[in-house]
Amino acid sequence: MKIVVLKFGGSSVGTIKKIIKVAEIIKSYKKKKYNIIVVSSAMSGVTNELVKKSKGISENFSDEEYDVLVSSGEQVACSLIAGRLIHEGLKSRSWLAWQIPIVTKGSHKNSRISLINKKKILRYIREGGIPIIAGFQGVNNYQRVTTIGRGGSDATAIMLAKFLNAEKCVIYTDVEGVYTTDPNKLKKAKKIKTISYEEMLEMASLGAKVMQPVSIQDARLNRIDIEVKSSFIKKSGTLITKKSNIINNKIITGISSTHNDAKVSLIGVKDKPGVAASIFKPLSKKSINVDMVVQNVSPNGRETDLTFTIKKDDLNKTKKIILDNKDIRFRNLIFKKGVSKISIIGVGMVTTPGVTFRMFQALASQKINIQVISTSEIKISVLIDQRDTKKALTVLHKEFELDK
Repeated sequence: MKIVVLKFGGSSVGTIKKIIKVAEIIKSYKKKKYNIIVVSSAMSGVTNELVKKSKGISENFSDEEYDVLVSSGEQVACSLIAGRLIHEGLKSRSWLAWQIPIVTKGSHKNSRISLINKKKILRYIREGGIPIIAGFQGVNNYQRVTTIGRGGSDATAIMLAKFLNAEKCVIYTDVEGVYTTDPNKLKKAKKIKTISYEEMLEMASLGAKVMQPVSIQDARLNRIDIEVKSSFIKKSGTLITKKSNIINNKIITGISSTHNDAKVSLIGVKDKPGVAASIFKPLSKKSINVDMVVQNVSPNGRETDLTFTIKKDDLNKTKKIILDNKDIRFRNLIFKKGVSKISIIGVGMVTTPGVTFRMFQALASQKINIQVISTSEIKISVLIDQRDTKKALTVLHKEFELDK
């Protein structure tokens, strides 16, 4: 059976006019003889309004009732899409998670899909129907409604593609695909035709808003190819797939930049085993994510300077934790906002020597100072002054020929 899963994000179903456009897209797949499964998010802005209502009731609103409340937005969107398809003469109906069921495990507000009973959906498809399934929601073993967390509707679409052995999964959004860098920051950014799961996972973790990292990880683990494309423009999008499917002569696939980082430096820390752990353990307990880390040993070998980055919003909390920590001693504590993390990402760098040199040389040519460095197999990140962000993106985009 030739099945396609189509997922429409909140921006794609944000108005009645847009929902009518969505119905036209669905019909185009029907003409291509696909058996179609549709997953919908809530209309844009609806979930935020529901969250606001819950806070108006109580700052400690029940997690169980929170899931019931915020998942209702998808129900509205699904009903409207199904209603439009019925108006167009097609067989369609909306499905909520408990009606299928889509079974989840884990805590409320952040559950994970563990099982999808495909019998009802397959029967409905064989009868010529187009199921419109509410994304973001599931049901647990206690018959309570659950939600899947950020990017939940993408996760619903990917797991449906897995359990129903779909030929393809298409994520419709308000952008044409994945770009070499943020087109709002650099006009020369180009749409990427194909990108590996690993590269997309790095880009999403570094702030690319096309998909959430957890959904990309689901796709990677289950080997589900995803096409990301616009619901507003008839153009091909970006295919997210396994590395072996990609023929690409570019070393670097994309460049990301973040501007919500802060740098913390502890000067003159006693250099002995366990010091770093004593600094980072209380930060971890308060759910403060430490990103880039560099340690410099002093010439006398008795002291070290430790520098790391955190989210800017965690700066005050981090300062208090460090100053209250009696287990560590240091001569000076320095905090710095106004920094930006620039990262180049690409599976090509694994087999290509000299990538680090080219990155550093390109930045040096523009007199951009590197404050902190971190690397992984397919990523090199540097911390720079935030004022140099656009200059860095421009020179790196050119150096690695991403604007061609």
